[in-house]
Amino acid sequence: MKYIVLGLGHFGKSLAVHLTEQGHEVIAVDKKLLIVEQLKDKITHTVCMDTTDREAMTSLPLKDSDAVIVAIGEDEGASLLTIALLKQLDVRRIIGRVVSELQKTVLQAMQIDEYIMPEEEAAERLAMRLDNVDIIDSFKVSDQYSIVETRVPSKYVGMTLKDANLTNRYKVIILTTVKSVEKNVKGKLVNYKEASGIASSETVLDDQDLLVVFGELSDIKRLIQKSD
Repeated sequence: MKYIVLGLGHFGKSLAVHLTEQGHEVIAVDKKLLIVEQLKDKITHTVCMDTTDREAMTSLPLKDSDAVIVAIGEDEGASLLTIALLKQLDVRRIIGRVVSELQKTVLQAMQIDEYIMPEEEAAERLAMRLDNVDIIDSFKVSDQYSIVETRVPSKYVGMTLKDANLTNRYKVIILTTVKSVEKNVKGKLVNYKEASGIASSETVLDDQDLLVVFGELSDIKRLIQKSD
């Protein structure tokens, strides 16, 4: 797939590099030449450009991209001007980065339905991990439901999901189990997480596995607790 990432601060840079590593074609844009030069070997294409300049922006393959992500964070004005320009150019999928409630309101008024709040989401995930050491990662699906990655509680190690009966006991759904695997990448052993596929009643819980759990957070926390 082809993506355009506008703004190469910490978030935009990380996003563009990860997408490139996953095999996607990425055009990454920033107005600072030094940043563009530093990343040219890590991202498919890098371009030095003012994203608020209409003439410059029309030189990008906006219509051929699967999504254009506006990752500009520190300059809200430039971010909003860039998104407004993309709307005028009829870009089919625009994803905006939001750093304030006012910016979010403006995006909604501009009918931008997809936006990300990486700082807020990261803070929320960290707070949940600090609140419970067994939670590895998490994100909210809605105000009521979350998906949480957690260690297998010791009392269920070696059991199948059918025998553990977690759905009936805790009103949660086990989506999958995740194992840590080592892969050789350019001569270096790198640890990766690998999902085992959609969990079934016969899935066996290993003590090295991580569970990916869907449900209400209060129910998930009851599962993680050491005793019923």
